[in-house]
Amino acid sequence: MNTRRHFLSVAAAGAAALAASPLMAQAAGPGSVLPTRGRAAATPLRGNPAQPGGRYRPLTRLGLGGVAIGNGFAASTDAQSEQTLAAAYAAGVRCFDTSPWYGLGLSERRYGHHLHAHPARDYTLSTKVGRLLTATRGELQDTMWQDPSPFHYRYDYSADGVRRSVEDSLNRLGVSQLDVVFIHDLSPDNEKDLGMPWEQRFAEAAKGAMPALTRMREEGLIKAWGFGVNRPEPALRAIAEADPDIFLLACQYSLLDHDEALHATFPKIAAHGASVVVGSPLLAGYLAGRDRYLYDGTVPSWAPEKRAKVQAVCDRHGVDLRTVALQFADAPEVVSAIIPGARTAEQVQANVASMAIAVPSGLWAELKQERLIAEDAPVPAG
Repeated sequence: MNTRRHFLSVAAAGAAALAASPLMAQAAGPGSVLPTRGRAAATPLRGNPAQPGGRYRPLTRLGLGGVAIGNGFAASTDAQSEQTLAAAYAAGVRCFDTSPWYGLGLSERRYGHHLHAHPARDYTLSTKVGRLLTATRGELQDTMWQDPSPFHYRYDYSADGVRRSVEDSLNRLGVSQLDVVFIHDLSPDNEKDLGMPWEQRFAEAAKGAMPALTRMREEGLIKAWGFGVNRPEPALRAIAEADPDIFLLACQYSLLDHDEALHATFPKIAAHGASVVVGSPLLAGYLAGRDRYLYDGTVPSWAPEKRAKVQAVCDRHGVDLRTVALQFADAPEVVSAIIPGARTAEQVQANVASMAIAVPSGLWAELKQERLIAEDAPVPAG
């Protein structure tokens, strides 16, 4: 029987066997996996203890992001996506994030195909609002998605738009409820696609999306809401103007780049009592051996040298880079989940295995001594 305990025992044994092996060369393409290295124990994935009267946090701290399952970077089949989702669930992952944007509805449909067979109380499901989809037979808009669904999209952060978006998502997913809803991509880095300064769209959301989601939370239709953005400004403004519970911050907190989030963004979110879901903790593959850094197709000039130095420290301590990156992103108290993406069952199993590795305290100390991570950056204990 493929239980979580069985999987973690197998993963731990496999990780131990690989501990003395050399690192795999640069991962060659979609679905490739960096071998897990280090001493592991068959420990379950960490969850977030329930806090009576507190804000909602996902059931598990390791989740699954939905970009790859929405055909981000490369196309996947329905069967491959089902295998990935099944592997995640079998391994104990209970936090699943998707969006209408990912593959123009494709990611939601694939997520729902698997999750509808499980009791809704047993997992956390988040999706997003801000774009509405309309079926088309014409030419598709230019997007990052490979073989997306035949839909056009338009932005709508109004109350009516949010209600329609939530209903559309439930229909695509085929599930009975959503736990968390993120206001998506209302951010300075997305102004070109928004068609106007992001502050104008934020004003629309402040009058429409934010109070609408607050009402949904009060009515018990959702458990929490927040922003899913690549820059901190919208999240911090939302704290000042509304009562969000949780933020999906992508591209902002990683092993290689974390100073602004650690010292400016996280403290303000924590003071509000909200939490952070870390998106792209592996920098869209860069910290798992790929030569792809996030989503714009360019690797920053400083990144290769810094990654090489971090890699050398990992090698000296016998731990793989992916494991160190995931555990680093999970360490801050304000973080309630990390959601690396996965295209294949093997990738999601490797992410789960990484969370069971006992990273030596000397590795973290050396990273700080070499000024490769911030001196005050939280790291796993023991």
